[in-house]
Amino acid sequence: MSQQLTYSSKINKIRTFALILVFAGIITMYGGILTKNIEWLMVIFFILGTLMVILSCAVYVWIGTLSLRAVPVICPSCEKPTKMLGRVDACMHCKQPLTMDKNLEGIEFDEKYNSRKYKKK
Repeated sequence: MSQQLTYSSKINKIRTFALILVFAGIITMYGGILTKNIEWLMVIFFILGTLMVILSCAVYVWIGTLSLRAVPVICPSCEKPTKMLGRVDACMHCKQPLTMDKNLEGIEFDEKYNSRKYKKK
């Protein structure tokens, strides 16, 4: 039984991280409401929750600027427009590995191809 590897695009990974931060911040602040009898603990929960939500906003702004600089391409598998960050990425829709580097065509997909160490080789 062969294992099918599933890749996801970098933009979607970062957006998912920011969304998790929003929900984690809200849940943390809800924990502050549950501990309202212990005032100092409630304040800590609210501050941590607020910082998480603010950090998620910063991540969303950052990924928005990255998304504007990403190269738009048409996926050869699903023929939908997607964006690529780096030398290798995955389609946002069908998870198909993509590359714009002719040297990497036909080679097994690996995210290490985006690292600076690999580019120097």
